[in-house]
Formats: sequence, C-alpha cells, structure tokens
Amino acid sequence: MNRGNHPSVETRRPDRAALIIAVVLALIAGLIFWDVSRLAGLAGYSQIGPTTVPYVIACCLIGLAIWTAVEAVRGDFGHEREHQEFGPVFWIVGGLAAQMLLLNTLGFSIATGILFGLTARGFGKRKLWLTIPVGIAFSFIVWVIFAKLLQLSLPAGPLERLFF
Repeated sequence: MNRGNHPSVETRRPDRAALIIAVVLALIAGLIFWDVSRLAGLAGYSQIGPTTVPYVIACCLIGLAIWTAVEAVRGDFGHEREHQEFGPVFWIVGGLAAQMLLLNTLGFSIATGILFGLTARGFGKRKLWLTIPVGIAFSFIVWVIFAKLLQLSLPAGPLERLFF
C-alpha cells in the first residue's frame, strides 16, 4: 500500500561517477585516435600495420564509454557503493612503485615478481613468501619469451644473468 507522497516505484538517478568514467574513456579513445592518425601511411603492402591495434583499442574504448554512459543514465549499476578499503589499493600501488624502482637494478623477473606478490596480497592472498617466488618464476618465463625468443629488450638482472 502506498502511504502519503512516497511513490511505489523507486526512481533512479543517473550515476554521476559512471558518467565521469564514460567521459574519461571517450577522452582516452579520442587521444588514441588523434595520436594514431599521425602515423597514417605506415601500413606498407599489408592492410595491417602499426595503426591497426591502437585503432581497435580506441574503438573498444568508445564502445565501453557508450555502454557505461547508457548504464549510468539508466541507473542500472544495481548497487550502492560500499566504503572503499584503501589497504588493497596501497598494496597494489606499492607493488607498482617497487617494480618501477627495482626494474633497472634487480631486473624484470624479480621486480615484476614483487609486483605480482604485492598485487596478490592486495587481492587477499596473505602468503607473500609463496606469491613472490611464484611471481618471479612466471616473470622469468615471460622474460625468456620476450627477451630471448622475440628478441625484445627487457631489463636483465642477476637472475637473468645467472641463466643467460
């Protein structure tokens, strides 16, 4: 039963935070389109060149921006925002900072392994003694694939020099 002036159907307001996210996604897509437009003419004999993947990424970002804006206007995100926990954010940002600071001295594998472990900690894994070595192992495999097989330049540290 409807009492007083309260409507029986709950009205939804547009989600302003989601609208801001949609605008930021569109701006990033626009920046990518603008930057890639300056590379035009590099495709060579093939239709696929250095501009193909950035154009695909920009198109996907535009799609996400439109989708986010539609959902924001409809108010269909479906939940109230909970209180933000800053601990996990600090673990992940700390991992990124550690990787950037240690990359040139400890090399790709160890620095990225530390990032992996601290990010896992941010997502709730408490065993750093396990996640950091696992991250280093995965990162070493990635380093071997990129640096040795694909001949791309990634920073080598003591672990990489030990084996190569």
